[in-house]
Amino acid sequence: SCIQSASNNFSPECVNDTAKETCLNWFFKIASIRELIPRFYVEAAILKCNKFLSKTGISECLPRLTSMIRGIGDPLVAVYARAYLCRVGMEVAPQLKESLNKNFFDFLLTFKQIHGDTVQNQLVVQCVEIPLYLTLYSPAIDWILQCIAYRAPEVLLTEMMERCKKLGNNALLLNSVMSAFRAEFIAARSMDFIGMIKECDESGFPKHLLFRSLGLNLALADPPENDRLQILNEAWKVITKLKNPQDYINCAEVWVEYTCRHFTKREVNTVLADVIKHMTPDRAFEDAYPQLQSIIQKVITYIYDFSLLFSVEKFLPFLDMFQKESVRVEVCKCIMESFIKHQQESTKDPVILNALLHICKTMHDSVNALTLEDEKRMLAALINGFIKMVSFGRDFEQQLSFYVEARSMFCNLEPVLVQLIHSVNQLAMETRKVMKGNHSRKTAAFVRACVAFCFITIPSLSSIFTRLNLYLHSGQVALANQCLSQADAFFKAAVSLVPEVPKMISVDGKMRPSDAFLLEFLCNFFSTLLVVPDHPEQGVLFLVRGLLNVIQDYTWEDNSDDKIRIYTNVLHLLSAMTQEAYIYHVDKVDSNDTLYGGDSKFLTEINKLCETVIAQILDHLKTLGKEETLKRQSQLALYFFNTILAHGDLRNNKLNQLSVNLWNLAQKHGFADTKTMVKTLEYIKRRSNQPEMSHFTDLALRLPLQSRT
Repeated sequence: SCIQSASNNFSPECVNDTAKETCLNWFFKIASIRELIPRFYVEAAILKCNKFLSKTGISECLPRLTSMIRGIGDPLVAVYARAYLCRVGMEVAPQLKESLNKNFFDFLLTFKQIHGDTVQNQLVVQCVEIPLYLTLYSPAIDWILQCIAYRAPEVLLTEMMERCKKLGNNALLLNSVMSAFRAEFIAARSMDFIGMIKECDESGFPKHLLFRSLGLNLALADPPENDRLQILNEAWKVITKLKNPQDYINCAEVWVEYTCRHFTKREVNTVLADVIKHMTPDRAFEDAYPQLQSIIQKVITYIYDFSLLFSVEKFLPFLDMFQKESVRVEVCKCIMESFIKHQQESTKDPVILNALLHICKTMHDSVNALTLEDEKRMLAALINGFIKMVSFGRDFEQQLSFYVEARSMFCNLEPVLVQLIHSVNQLAMETRKVMKGNHSRKTAAFVRACVAFCFITIPSLSSIFTRLNLYLHSGQVALANQCLSQADAFFKAAVSLVPEVPKMISVDGKMRPSDAFLLEFLCNFFSTLLVVPDHPEQGVLFLVRGLLNVIQDYTWEDNSDDKIRIYTNVLHLLSAMTQEAYIYHVDKVDSNDTLYGGDSKFLTEINKLCETVIAQILDHLKTLGKEETLKRQSQLALYFFNTILAHGDLRNNKLNQLSVNLWNLAQKHGFADTKTMVKTLEYIKRRSNQPEMSHFTDLALRLPLQSRT
């Protein structure tokens, strides 16, 4: 607790005599420890407690403890003692830099002990090779140098370099200097360091590790421009001679970044070729996948112009070294992520397309029964990102050929097939815009080819609502391009698929009822059917009748009213079909308003269908007369009433009486919302003031508001 209370404002004057006496007693007890090493470490551990005694206590103790380490005979033990003292010194008195420097200089003076008989004999006894032994010094030296280099002026760092030179450019020290000093300092003196590395003794500390340390600095800071090529040549001369594949790749991985950062594709290609040459014999690449992945990542980080990247001759052969499928796929994903991130404009470059198709195929072919859904989604998103960036301009046939090839290559990823269908539909619409309605035989044939692509691809999809919506969308595209028979085929396929809709579907991994999704789809379908002309050989409203039969036969949930809501929407459609001119049309397509021209037989057929649908709705309302379903009956009655109000001709006595009956049914058992009923009645009264709407006045008088009391 005393130590914790020693804050920045703490001074010895704050300490009473008893506490000072106790603290001094601790230090006297430590001083009585006979063995040097325990005495040193215990005193260093409580160095901060000197603040209890005097303001200058720590500044006096640090030099003494630094000198005390000179008494430790084993140089390895001594260097870790110095590292610990530097650590403690930085914590309690970071401003006292001199003791840090002194520790390092003392270490340099005693460094020759390593090559003395005592240490060498010990290594022989313990069967430890000198290179391995030297690596044990690195952590301690690195720490001492990092402490010294922290916010140190450049003149001090230069002095450190000079002292290292005087020791004959010891490789161990030089490596620690390059690890601890600022990257900018090392980069600015790259040629000096290369000169020192050349003069180092190879036997103790391998030179390739020194070049690796230099390369790590040059990845963070740039050397003088005039020296860059010479630096690369000097480093690679050493790296390329390495026989051990692991040593080679550890260095090459670092220097690839320097090459990509400062040179052209020619130098990058040379480096990649050298890596392939070293790592291919005896399949050495199998033990170096992390380093090879790192090289790819660095290349695509600096060369993100993909026309340039794939013109690097050795790039694709380099990818061939990734024989393990999981690693190969990860590399392909990295490349595709870079492409999607950096590719700003669409492309038709055959070099890019062939290379990326190969890469996407690799990702696609990795999918199997055990592949997680998240992984499939990720792969599909990357492939779709590529597909969206491919454009052959107005060469629509070439564009369609690309989509056909992509479909054959990526048939196991459903989101990719969906994207291809959307892309082909968009292509068909673009063709229509460009040709500006001039449908030559060639154009018509191309559009039919697009339509055929979609028609044969949709059945391969597993999601039933995806298929339904794509049949509808593709039919709309065919209709917009005046391909009427093809549009009919899509709509018929959609109608025939509705009975297959299951009661429950998976949505975001959870099973949910499908009724709401089916209702949404059918409402969209009805909106399209308004403008679809009848086929001359199929009879009046063939598609509408077919869809009504399917809805009638579909097995709905017992507690669901969706069937009646769908029938109500059918009435909206049939009402719109009775108009002299439909509220919207497809350009250059004659809908039924033009084909029949308000023919009485056509209107009679529509009225018959309306009567059939209304009968179905009323029958359902009767089944809701039980006590537990009265609220649903009230809601549906008001919903049907509003439909008649909006779409029916209330001058018709039967329809007028039906609306009154529905109004009364909605209120009969007290489940109607009074505010809603009041607002509806107010709306009817306002409508009665409009031209030709006087009959609404009589209707309003026949719609009582029943009191709940």
